Amino acid sequence: MRYGLDSPTWWLIFFLGVFLSLNLISCTAGEFPAAPPAETVPPKASTTPTKVLPTRSPESSLTPSPTLTPSPQPETPQNYCTATAGTVAAQQFDSEYLDSPLKFYIYLPPCYPQDEQRYPVIYLIHGQTYSNTHWLDLGVADIADRLISEGESVPFIMVFPYDGQHFDPPPVNGFDESVLNELIPAIDGEYRTRAERVYRAIGGISRGGNWAVHLGLQYPGLFGAVGAHSTPVFSSDSNKEIRGWLDSIPLSEFPRLYLDAGTNDRWLQYTLVFEDLLSEANVPYEWHLYPGFHDDDYWQAHLDEYLRWYTREW
Repeated sequence: MRYGLDSPTWWLIFFLGVFLSLNLISCTAGEFPAAPPAETVPPKASTTPTKVLPTRSPESSLTPSPTLTPSPQPETPQNYCTATAGTVAAQQFDSEYLDSPLKFYIYLPPCYPQDEQRYPVIYLIHGQTYSNTHWLDLGVADIADRLISEGESVPFIMVFPYDGQHFDPPPVNGFDESVLNELIPAIDGEYRTRAERVYRAIGGISRGGNWAVHLGLQYPGLFGAVGAHSTPVFSSDSNKEIRGWLDSIPLSEFPRLYLDAGTNDRWLQYTLVFEDLLSEANVPYEWHLYPGFHDDDYWQAHLDEYLRWYTREW
């Protein structure tokens, strides 16, 4: 069937076709083509090598504490001793020269049991009517402890024998024979002493000083030092006999001799006679005349000086 332009049907078909065409164009215009995939460009090789930093572990900002090494401590000797006081013991033995046992006290210096060294010895004799605690009662052990512990004296032994026959002079009294033939050998045999004469001294107060002079000047080969403190000298030891002792000792072997007394000593005149004999014989000795009496106060005041003198050359 053909439709003319003037036909209503033709126009209907015409408008319907235009309508459909417009709709098709509208739908097509709302859609955009997908973007093409991005071109992958391979990286160009760099002509400059990349600098590689060395790998390092992180460091702490804190300064580490130093490791302290303890200082080596000196080894303590097995027999190390810190004692500052000596010991005093009472002893006795039967004597062939005395009617009763010879009693004595002995002072051993600090640390005597802990070591093996040998020591000088001082024999110290008491005054008349006193006992063999006389020197100890005056404080001689305390002074010895101090001098030794402070290094002002070498350590030493002290022996204090008892003269029980207070009023008997030699030769009636056998005290001197007991000291020479029994006491000294016993001390040297039982204790660690230095037996050379230079390391053995004898001294005494008053009558004890008489014994020191009597023994020390007769037996200079046994004693290197003799101390006579407030000493009147035995009446049985005459001036003639004393001169004979002094003249018989070679000067090279003469013991060190110390003599002292107080200005108010009741026996001073006899001490001065003995001092004159020493001066006339031109022998070496040390003489001191101090203020004081014939008593414990005087002797106690000079104990330190006495011990320093006895030990001076040790």
